[in-house]
Amino acid sequence: MANTIPQMYIEIAQKQPDVKAQLSKDAQGIFQPTSYGTLLKEVSICAHGLYNVGIRRGDRVGFISDNRKEWLIADLAMLGLGAADVPRGCDATAQEIAYILSWSECATVILENDRQLQKILDIKTGRIPFGSQSLQEPPYVHLKTVILFDSPAPSMIEQAKDASLDVLLFSDIMREGLPLYEKDPAFFQHEAAKGRREDLATIIYTSGTTGDPKGVMLSHGNFLHQTEYLPGLIGVKSGDVFLAVLPVWHSFERAVQYIVLQAGATIAYSKPVGSILLADMQVVQPQWFTSVPRIWESIKDGVYKTIRQSGGATKVLFSIFVSIGEAHSYFRNMLLDRLPKFSPRSRVIDIAVAIIPFILLSPLRALGNVLVFKKIREKLGKGFIAGISGGGALPPSVDKFFDALGILVLEGYGLTETAPVLAVRLRTHPVTGTVGPIHRGTEIRIVDEHGNILPAGEKGVIQVRGPQVMLGYYKRPDLTAKILSEDGWLDTGDLGMLTIHGEISIVGRAKDTIVLRGGENIEPVPIEQRLCESPYIEQAVVLGQDQKYLAALIVPQEEALTQWAEENEIPFADYASLLEQPEVKELIDGEINACVNTKNGFKPFERIFRFALLATPFEPGRELSAKQEIKRHTINDLYKNQIRALFAE
Repeated sequence: MANTIPQMYIEIAQKQPDVKAQLSKDAQGIFQPTSYGTLLKEVSICAHGLYNVGIRRGDRVGFISDNRKEWLIADLAMLGLGAADVPRGCDATAQEIAYILSWSECATVILENDRQLQKILDIKTGRIPFGSQSLQEPPYVHLKTVILFDSPAPSMIEQAKDASLDVLLFSDIMREGLPLYEKDPAFFQHEAAKGRREDLATIIYTSGTTGDPKGVMLSHGNFLHQTEYLPGLIGVKSGDVFLAVLPVWHSFERAVQYIVLQAGATIAYSKPVGSILLADMQVVQPQWFTSVPRIWESIKDGVYKTIRQSGGATKVLFSIFVSIGEAHSYFRNMLLDRLPKFSPRSRVIDIAVAIIPFILLSPLRALGNVLVFKKIREKLGKGFIAGISGGGALPPSVDKFFDALGILVLEGYGLTETAPVLAVRLRTHPVTGTVGPIHRGTEIRIVDEHGNILPAGEKGVIQVRGPQVMLGYYKRPDLTAKILSEDGWLDTGDLGMLTIHGEISIVGRAKDTIVLRGGENIEPVPIEQRLCESPYIEQAVVLGQDQKYLAALIVPQEEALTQWAEENEIPFADYASLLEQPEVKELIDGEINACVNTKNGFKPFERIFRFALLATPFEPGRELSAKQEIKRHTINDLYKNQIRALFAE
């Protein structure tokens, strides 16, 4: 059995050298294949080149790049040499890059392009300030060598030399590595064979929404635990194609790529842009697609946008068939025991209740499939098997929509600190409203605020223990001790419940809980998800900590709202002025009250009493994390004036 990621890849590549490992676009935008055997040769050449410039076992190497073919080559080469990479995406700020490279004491960094080099030079030369007080020495004291995927301008190289940095091109690394590989083609395999399961593979820094980022140390064993059981669990086989759109530096997409390699499947690189994504799906015809909830929401919104533009009978029929599909799916899930059980429930009664509605709805569902659903499914590719959603909670409305269309979405759950997968719905028995059962070799318990273990059906904090749990936070034993107990239990900070069969239902974040002045505890995420079910609301943030009532920041769906205004002959000069119109505020107020009320299962104190409309959507790197999750502390700072007005007496 392989002890490291490179050892695992070498075994697979030697078994199936001619199978496609990667599909990446060339300069003309055409997908070009790279076989497992060719990729192994490229990784081996890269390892020679990196070793030649001084990369050694135990080194930490910065890695600032977005998804591309070369990312995996450099990653496997570094890991095979026994180094650990410290990755980040190109959307990272200069201050973030300075912090993670300096805190990790990186002597070498691989950068995508000269824009990333400029960020380093801006800090190193003092052109922009560096704000962190955590570093005991100035940024980039250890940094000596920069390797660039894309060629920089000559002036940039001169600036780097003036800043005492050696600049190399990745193409130079590969060119110089080739003759070394020809002399010793087994060098990479020999170096990789020295690796141990407990060796550090990477340090992934969290978003730092509550202060300086924390470096999560993940071992080869943490990742290998995922690769050893997940392919078989969801049914991935050699030759299957995964469409990759998420940032590869993040633990979710990174683990997915390792899982793909273990299965002998293929990675096709695309982008999370609707037009590009759907076009690429038609070209590569993937079996699998991994994404965050926001992208699934975008696909759903795109379908509804097309239907709205069609109008007339098409719009009416679509709404009817979706409603029928959702009802049919509900009764089908009841028949197949796919509804979550938080307390014992009679299977006989479930079958008796569901059988007649299921039979009556089946012909209508079949008609909807022929007229509507089949055409939508074909946009994902004729061989599409399932999507996997992670990195945040999948809104119930989105989950129900794809289930109604007959598109299987397997929701998963995990944290960066668990490399990251803890659970995922079973392909053979997907229980809706849950993220599936915890998996092999991992323990779970739900505890109350006093640490008492709770039974199924009771809400508490999720704690886990298993082979995928991190080594700790880099150089922060104090923070590690706060989240990881001496006997290995990790406090996830997530609130959840267990079904009687062991599936997990996520209900919120412990640290996101809002406590009103009256002592009422409120989970904002379910309210926000319900608000976003309105066709006129794109994003929402619920507020109210230590206040008398709840309020919300609302980002309307601009296109839907503008169309509504035109249809209702509401005059406006521009979009910002439209949001000030009393008719618009009345519309949004009505949508909020229709979404969040006692009839929909919300308590009276969970009602939204006031709201503010924002013209600009929340963006990753600003209000949203890389996983598209709301950065609540950042929002409190950015919109403090609007928030203050919402709670003014």
